Amino acid sequence: MKLRRRSETHEESAMDLAPMLDFVMNLLIFFIIAAAFVHESGIRVNRPAAKTAKPEDKGSIFVAVSANNEIWIDREHVDIRRLRGEIERMKRERPKAAVVVQADRDARAGVLVEVMDQARLAGVADVAIAATPQ
Repeated sequence: MKLRRRSETHEESAMDLAPMLDFVMNLLIFFIIAAAFVHESGIRVNRPAAKTAKPEDKGSIFVAVSANNEIWIDREHVDIRRLRGEIERMKRERPKAAVVVQADRDARAGVLVEVMDQARLAGVADVAIAATPQ
């Protein structure tokens, strides 16, 4: 009796990676676009509490003043002399944005007033101070 042999050609089984790559690319694009709309001040501050605090609805420009009176905008430490230009640049990107100053409760009031003044000089009419709701 003669045994039959299978042909010597072996097909390699492979998984098609195209759908998975499409999915990963879509995720990457989503996170890049989402990250472009998030502008944070760059540091965490210990905000004071207020009974009348309410969330800001509009897209805002966040400026933080730390406990040691450093000024941060868009995750970057800035000098008070550069602050007006930075706010003007961000205002061109988002013309209807308000400025929200996130000041630490231990920051000097004079620095807070200077930051608010620079925001108004940059053409922003709506300047608010962030507080934690009680």
